This record gives sequence, structure tokens and C-alpha cells, in this order.
Amino acid sequence: MMQIGSTLPALNLNQFNTRRASFKSQMSPLNPLKRSSSSSSQSTRVHLANLEKLLQKPPLPDKAIDPLTVRQNAYENGPVEKKGKGLLEGLNLARMWSEMKANDEMSPRNMNRLQQLLSKTDEYSPRNNLGRRWRDYHGCSDWIGLLDPLDENLRREVVRYGEFVQAAYRCFHSNPATPADEPPFPRHVALPERSYKVTKSLYVTSSVGLPKWVDDVAPDLGWMTQRSSWIGYVAVCDDKREIQRMGRRDIVIALRGTATCLEWAENMRAQLIEMPGQDQDPADNLAHGQPKVECGFLSLYKTRGAHVPSLAESVVEEVKRLMELYKDETLSITVTGHSLGAALALLVGDELSTCAEDVPPVAVFSFGGPRVGNRGFADRINAKNVKVLRIVNSQDVITRVPGTFLSEGLEEKLRNTKVGGMLEMLEENMPLAYSHVGAELRVDTKMSPYLKPNADMACCHDLEAYLHLVDGFLSSNCPFRANAKRSLVRLLQDQGSNVKRLYISKAKSLSLNLEREGMPFHSCLSSPS
Repeated sequence: MMQIGSTLPALNLNQFNTRRASFKSQMSPLNPLKRSSSSSSQSTRVHLANLEKLLQKPPLPDKAIDPLTVRQNAYENGPVEKKGKGLLEGLNLARMWSEMKANDEMSPRNMNRLQQLLSKTDEYSPRNNLGRRWRDYHGCSDWIGLLDPLDENLRREVVRYGEFVQAAYRCFHSNPATPADEPPFPRHVALPERSYKVTKSLYVTSSVGLPKWVDDVAPDLGWMTQRSSWIGYVAVCDDKREIQRMGRRDIVIALRGTATCLEWAENMRAQLIEMPGQDQDPADNLAHGQPKVECGFLSLYKTRGAHVPSLAESVVEEVKRLMELYKDETLSITVTGHSLGAALALLVGDELSTCAEDVPPVAVFSFGGPRVGNRGFADRINAKNVKVLRIVNSQDVITRVPGTFLSEGLEEKLRNTKVGGMLEMLEENMPLAYSHVGAELRVDTKMSPYLKPNADMACCHDLEAYLHLVDGFLSSNCPFRANAKRSLVRLLQDQGSNVKRLYISKAKSLSLNLEREGMPFHSCLSSPS
């Protein structure tokens, strides 16, 4: 008091003492220690009782809480408010921005996700019933609206047809030799699905040959110089449940890629030649002139062997037989191939579309296929209503040959500029005026979080790498999907040098036995490319 009085004037000091006395006479109704009267004590009890009711916690139920009931109530009443959390956490960015979650799940730090992908055996993504929409997935509308973003049902169908081609590679690698002095025996093909059965083996024969001394120098590689080679097979679905799921009975023709020296030699014969018998076909009177195809591809397709028919004869004969056998059912014809097999698949689809009356819908699924013919041939395919889906890796050089070494996107941009007229003139007069045909599903090696962005040419053309990219593709502007189903074991087997080192070291730390967990491959031609 002495300190206050020493610092305040007399007038202010009197006012302060008066107000101080009034403060002393007041008391808080919530302070039970100072009770001036019974009325204040009663008022305090009322205030305390109200405060206790306000702060009282709800009693716990006697019965145990059922987690299923809690989840059901949360589903019906909406999400529970997250109290006490920050703004960013409340926004749930992992759900709003899926890239963050995807990149985190596929990071090498996430050992559980990597171990799951590396320990998988061959398993397939659950498939929906295609039912009445099977024609859309078979290409009746050129897959418009299904490619970017990629429809999940179409993704499964594309990967499934790619595995039919892998079965052709495995069968050839297991026994590449074909007898030269007698007809070959039927081959056993380990199909990826038990719902299909193989009905015919297919062979290609080269019209060129190598000198005999080559076999004398390297007798162990005689299969590399043989003129006739096993190229693929015809299979038909014979499972009632699968037929019901797909909405039809499917006939599949699967063709592998280049393997022998003579097949490589035929690939190099890149001059365009007219297709035989086109004068009698009215579909060839098209805007871009006569249809022409690569000489080497047509040679492998049409040439007969000493003890085997040509690929063209075998396919047409077998498809006609199956059409007659199942004439009262809904049928579809699907031709699929990789590399050389993709080129031959176009020739097969072209011929099957007019091989008989009332031919079922024909679709071609090609992986890493080169150009096959000129624009006249592309017009011919379109006129025959053959649906073609080309799966193309942007880093794959094979998809840009033969012909001008340009990508389809760049070529299309040039056509809309002043250079377009020059390209038209070159196509009219150049002997290598090739053109692609059909719809395109474009993937990119750089989109995979597991492959090196500078992967070599063999990896960019490899069939397993193609299926890996398709399995993870969402759309052209989205990252690799985090819930990809395909195992990484075979990719590490075939393209280990092109997988990022971080994943290789993590795979070793998981003590992964690739030979034990992966599919056994034979030493000859370990990579299809």
C-alpha cells in the first residue's frame, strides 16, 4: 500500500481505495470456501451441479462393441470428424492425391509391398463378367473410351492375350528343333488357362536358305538354320463358365516373335510387294492405291514347308473346322502376337475376315509389332472390319520400322504442317512407305518405378516388360498404379540388368530364389527379343 501511495496522486489514491473496498465485498458464486450467507451457498451448489452435468462423460456400455456394427454405423452415418488434427491431415491428401500414396507404396523402403510382388506365384486379377459388352472389349467400336484411361476389364483381357503369346515362347524354347525329313509331332503347350485347349500347331517356312556348310560348322545350332519352325498354335475355349463370363466362345491364334536366323533374314527383306489375289477382291479399290506388305513377312506367311503346310493354309483350315463345329454358338476370333508374331497376326486377321461366309468378329492384339504394309494395306484392313489394337512402348524401336524412322505421333504432327505434302509424295513413290493400322495403346518404360528410365533396346521390346507396363498403366497422365497384380519375378529373371539397383538389392535382402519361384526358362534364346 505504501508503494502504491508513493506513486499515485492523492486524488487518485482516494479513488483506488474506494474501488478496492468494493472489490472485497464481492465473491465468486463458485467459491465454496467463502460463504457469506445461505443464499450464496445454495447458488454455489446449483452452479456446481450444472457444471458437473456439462462435463459428465457418457457411461460405457456393458456389452462388448462389435467392430462390424461400428463400421456399418460409420458407413451409414458418414465419416467421423477428426478432432485435434491438423488441417493437412484432416484433408486426407493420400486419398485426394493418389500419386503420393502410390509412390510411397512402391518405394523400395516399403519392404512389405516389394516382398508381396516378389513372392507371388502366377495369379490373375479377378475378372468381371463381360456379358453383353464383350463386343466392346473385342473392338467393335475401336476401343473408343477404353484406352486412356485404360478400362480395368480391357487391361485384364490384354494381359491375358499376352500370356497366350508367352506360352508360345515357352513351348518353342523347350524344343526349338523341327525334323527336316518327316512331319513334326504334335506339341504340348502349357496354356496360361485351363479353360482353353490347343487344337492346332502352326509353322512358318522361309523361302530363303543358308549354305549347307553352316550346319557343318555349328551342328548344335541346326535349329537356328532350319527353314520350317514352330511359330504358335490355335486354341479354343471349352469351359462353360469361362464361355458364360466372356459372353461367347473364343478362338485364339497365338504367334511368337523372331527366333531363328532365317526368320531374321526374312525380317530384313523390307521392300513392299503387292498381295497375291488382290485383283479379285473389291475391297482393294481404296483411296491410297494397291495394298502392299513387306516381302519377308508375306514369305513366312505363304511359303509351304517340306512336311508342313504354310501358316496361311493351316490357320484358315483350322478356323473353318472350328466354325463348323460350333456353328450354333456365338464365336469370336482373336489373333495375338509379339514382334514378328504381331506382323503375322495382321496377315492372319486379314485373311480370316473373308475366308468364309458369316465369319465371327476378328480382332488382333499385337505387342511391339513393326509396320507391315502401306496405307493401302491399312485401308484394306479397315474395309474388312478387322479390329486391331496395337500395344506400343514409346521406347521400343521395333515399332518404328520398317519405313521412315518416325513415331506415329510425330508423323501425325508433320502431316498437319507444310511438310505434310512432302510425306504424301514420299508415300506415293517411296519403296518403304509403311504405315501402322488400328488403335493404339501406348505405354512407356519410364512410367515404371522398377525399370531404369534408360533401359536398353532388348528390355523395351521384351514381352514381359510389355505386360508389366500394361498391368501398371492407368492413363497417360497418371503414375504407375500401386495395386498392380503382376509379379516381378519374371521381370527380374529376364531383364535384371534393366531393373533399378535399389530393387535388386532389396530383392537380395529378401533372400529371393528366382530360379525356384519363377517359371523355368531354357538356356536357348532366354529373351524373346
